[in-house]
Amino acid sequence: MKTIAKIIAGIFIALFALILFFAESDRPVEELIPLYANKDSKFMNILGMKVHYRDEGVATDTLPLILLHGMSSSLNTWDSVVIDLKQHRRVISLDLPGFGLTGPSPEMAYNFPYYSKFIDSFATRLQIKRFILAGNSMGGAISWNYALHNPSRLAKMILIDAAGYPKKGESGSLGFKLASTPVINNLLLYVTPKALVRKSLETVYYDPARVTDEQVERFHDVAIREGNREAALLIFKGSFKGNPESIKTIKTPTLILWGDKDNLIGVNNVDNFLRDIKGSKAEVYKNIGHVPMEEVPGKVAASILGFVK
Repeated sequence: MKTIAKIIAGIFIALFALILFFAESDRPVEELIPLYANKDSKFMNILGMKVHYRDEGVATDTLPLILLHGMSSSLNTWDSVVIDLKQHRRVISLDLPGFGLTGPSPEMAYNFPYYSKFIDSFATRLQIKRFILAGNSMGGAISWNYALHNPSRLAKMILIDAAGYPKKGESGSLGFKLASTPVINNLLLYVTPKALVRKSLETVYYDPARVTDEQVERFHDVAIREGNREAALLIFKGSFKGNPESIKTIKTPTLILWGDKDNLIGVNNVDNFLRDIKGSKAEVYKNIGHVPMEEVPGKVAASILGFVK
């Protein structure tokens, strides 16, 4: 018993040391807006938040694309693909509640019903009656759940390395593993080292050399934006509870895009979506990881434009 007590005490001492030496305070959004908003950035007061978004491209397009990023990401994940898309379509990207410059939801309800309500409210404020929804990873899961919630408003859907089915042996990222580990994950409310951010980003791409110092700085900064760490922790503790069986009821025309070297959500999920969403189509990119829209934006833009036409 004494040995166990010493081990437990040692663990708590180590955790305390981590907090003592690596703890960082949250950064107020006012400091981050000059760094990460650009000339196309807008802020919408909605549901108690100031939502950061960009509305670009063909203003007369009556069926715009709305782009949803993945876990711990931001609208910046779409920057390169938007360059091509906006030449032909109206394209709206945004920082989802709990992420980026938008920050936490006052309701602290990070689940599929909440995000569906948010998308309804966001589109209504922009006077958009129907739209095409594209989502990557967590944003993909939010997208297909929205297709269940309000299919009449959704013309088409694009799922890019989307979450939804139980995992089957994917290696995952170090950051996500720590964030999903009970007790230890509470440290992430105070400790977000840049080295961990870099290591996690390197597992997102097929080629880890893609990760730049600038990226690490941005991901780190928006991660410690006031309220974002608490939101992420709630999600990692299981606030999302979807039902994969319900995917079989989706009727929305769907395009599935995937990187064949995705270590976070394996390419085997393509077959699952194709099986369950009748009439859906898929494209798999060779030697590409979890975020094809960053790794091969030209190919992804061409795939999307071909589908939405």
